Amino acid sequence: RRGLMERKGFPESYDRRALLRFLAAIKAGRPEVRAPVYSHLTYDIVPGEHVVVRQPDVLIVEGLNVLQPARPTAAGGSSLAVSDFFDFSIYVDARTADIRQWYVERFLSLRETAFAQPESYFHRFASLSDKEAVATAEQIWDRINAPNLEQNILPTRGRATLVLRKGPDHAVERVRLRKL
Repeated sequence: RRGLMERKGFPESYDRRALLRFLAAIKAGRPEVRAPVYSHLTYDIVPGEHVVVRQPDVLIVEGLNVLQPARPTAAGGSSLAVSDFFDFSIYVDARTADIRQWYVERFLSLRETAFAQPESYFHRFASLSDKEAVATAEQIWDRINAPNLEQNILPTRGRATLVLRKGPDHAVERVRLRKL
């Protein structure tokens, strides 16, 4: 709709204001707060579908951009950051080469599952050969995912309370806890 598929995962592809309103309502103790449902099949919000959150004791917010710093306002100040609502944050880190490899492997495995469904955004990739699928995944990585990782995700690592470093086998190899 807004021409964001080439920028999927970049900060501008998220409705930051809606997320901030949701978190503010939770923090204020509103009895019920609705959040939209996101489909990993269509890569978009499901129209008319919501999940209702009722005064949770613990709320886990997951996403690539939840540790982004506050944006400057037109008046020269700064707005709220999503992480301003967090008591504790975790950044799961890994070598870029490992993340790239995991992306390619996931792309290959999704050809037989989610991509095979006609309503899937990625359905056009379901019939690719292994060689074509690897080349396509690597192109998507190089064009979209790698720049987003370098420009937007890695710079937020230092804002996390806890950084878990995963190895090639997904096992946690290192833990860094910032002083609380």
